[in-house]
Amino acid sequence: MTVVDAESRFHVLAVDDSIVDRKLIEMLLKNSSYQVTTVDSGSKALELLGLRDNDAEDASSPSSSSPDQQEIDVNLIITDYCMPGMTGYDLLKRVKGSSSLKDIPVVIMSSENVPARISRCLEDGAEEFFLKPVKLADMKKLKSHLLKRKQPKKPQAQAVEPEQQLDPHTQPEESAAEPVVAVSNGTAVGDCNGGTKRKAVAMEQQPEEGLTVTVTAPESTKPRLSTSSLTVET
Repeated sequence: MTVVDAESRFHVLAVDDSIVDRKLIEMLLKNSSYQVTTVDSGSKALELLGLRDNDAEDASSPSSSSPDQQEIDVNLIITDYCMPGMTGYDLLKRVKGSSSLKDIPVVIMSSENVPARISRCLEDGAEEFFLKPVKLADMKKLKSHLLKRKQPKKPQAQAVEPEQQLDPHTQPEESAAEPVVAVSNGTAVGDCNGGTKRKAVAMEQQPEEGLTVTVTAPESTKPRLSTSSLTVET
């Protein structure tokens, strides 16, 4: 997809009560390959967006009560500040106050350079404030705001640690080495039941009088025990 094709998917709603300014902004947007819809009041802009300005519109007005009025998908709104009935600032407040429209970028235009007015619009959610006459260079500034909204938000993947599984081929580590009973005639027996088994082994070997039995254990688990005077009577 080329850059022109990508930009042609963006739909801009231009709002201005001046037909001259409205035609100018429409031409600039189309030259920048954007789709454009123009209206001459903030009230009509709200209708296209699915909202209605009940205070400014008469209930009997065909434009406000028409059941065939449909919403349009808008990627950005650019509006004049000074308009009769609903100003561009009022339109900004309505859009940002709507849960379904608050993410649509809004750009304000004005022929009057009033710092307090500009600051108020930017503080209340406007993305840009252009001074008229609007130029083609101003249209290039819209791209960053359009791309920021067009790009879908990626859900944050939560890292899930897999449960630690025991490998059936892996032998569990022994907490401590088994002590060994060393008998003077060279026989070694693993110690699993403590002193009772050591005594039974010594009796089975029928050691002679004066046989010395030495119990050794790893230094990290049990102190070395040497009994030089231990004698088993037969």
